[in-house]
Amino acid sequence: MSKSMTFEEPIVKLREKIAELKEIANNADVNMSDEIETLENRLRQLEEKIYSNMEPWDRVQVARHPERPTSLDYIQELFTDFIELHGDRYYGDDHAIIGGIAFFDDKPITVIGHQRGKTTKENIRRNFGMPHPEGYRKALRLMKQAEKFGRPILCFIDTKGAYPGKAAEERGQSEAIANNLFEMAGLKVPVISIVIGEGGSGGALGLGVSNRIYMLENSTYSVISPEGAASILWKDATLAKQAAEAMKITSYDLKSMGIIDGIIPEIAGGAHKDIKAQALSIKKCITESFESLTSLTEKELIDDRYNKYRAIGEFLELEV
Repeated sequence: MSKSMTFEEPIVKLREKIAELKEIANNADVNMSDEIETLENRLRQLEEKIYSNMEPWDRVQVARHPERPTSLDYIQELFTDFIELHGDRYYGDDHAIIGGIAFFDDKPITVIGHQRGKTTKENIRRNFGMPHPEGYRKALRLMKQAEKFGRPILCFIDTKGAYPGKAAEERGQSEAIANNLFEMAGLKVPVISIVIGEGGSGGALGLGVSNRIYMLENSTYSVISPEGAASILWKDATLAKQAAEAMKITSYDLKSMGIIDGIIPEIAGGAHKDIKAQALSIKKCITESFESLTSLTEKELIDDRYNKYRAIGEFLELEV
């Protein structure tokens, strides 16, 4: 358990106490069922109290949990016969973005997602889920392929942001993301994006121009990380908690502002507690969304996407 997840510490300690009593009861052949039942009831009450009153910073920590399901985890649960496709046909293959063709309820679909690792070795290979420009060009290649063959597109968003290193900038990082925004706006097939963890900056937007965008309950979606915002605003990254509250980066904040289309509930404690149950909630959302979009014509899909983003925010037009 990460030391930063302080809001969960009382739950962790109580679980450890229950496990300790169970071990004593088994080894010493002592009946401690009443004590264990009392603690388990207290645990349920504590979980309900803590997880129903999470602050924005708490949700940031859950979104960053090292065991939180990744794009590949959900692909394994939701799709069949997934074939991963590699390379951007310009430079190389970026392991921070995965994509390919699969079947969803026996229908072909193109699925693309940011991919981070769960171990140090895998995180290094995946560049901690921060794509280079070839990753976004690979994603766009797969989207254009899907458009050619009439397949709907599903994108999983889970990145701190696009990689800001020198090599990425030299190979056209900003141009690659900008081109994705431009091309995704005009795709003639249904596009759905789901934020499953962190949705950071332009790195998230590169897979986010869609007809429908959803967020898992404890995910985040913002122009910058709370630490980055605190460093800019107050010259102090330790004020990240205050920044998270001010930035309105949670699913509930973004839904209230009309930036996302819906929130996918998570079980108490986060998606990592039960990936199969979480995948079922995501599947229901995907099914309902594609059912509403597949009846639209190509022009209606493009207009739907345009009107969605046109309606975000408030602005005033002055008469000339």
